[in-house]
Amino acid sequence: QALLVESGGGLVQPGGSLSVSCTASGFAFSRSAMGWFRQAPGKEREFVACITWSGSITYVADSVKGRFSISRDNAKNTVYLQMNSLKPEDTAVYYCAADVFGDSSTLADEYEHWGQGTQVTVSS
Repeated sequence: QALLVESGGGLVQPGGSLSVSCTASGFAFSRSAMGWFRQAPGKEREFVACITWSGSITYVADSVKGRFSISRDNAKNTVYLQMNSLKPEDTAVYYCAADVFGDSSTLADEYEHWGQGTQVTVSS
C-alpha cells in the first residue's frame, strides 16, 4: 500500500525559513516523479514544485521561484521542500504527491498518491 507522510510544518515568522519533508513507502519511489502542492483556506489546491525521479530536473511555480527549492534522496525515499523568505501568503497545507513512472508535472491529476498534508503558517 502506497503511503506518503509529510513532516516539518509549523509556525514561522515572515522572512523565515522552513523545510518540509515527505517519506514514501509501498511503491517505486526511485522511479517516481514527485511534486509538492499547497492549499490555503478557501482556495483551490495549487502546484508548488516538482522533481523528476532522478532529481536531475526540478521546476517551481512562479509564485515561489527564488525562494523555494525541491530535492530528493532516493536512498531515504524522501523528498524535501526548502522554503526561504516565507510570506504570509505562503500559509497553507502542503501536500506531497507521487507520479509513479511518470514525468514531473504541474498538474495534480497526474499524481496517483498523495500525503495527508502538513500545515505551514507564516505569521508574526
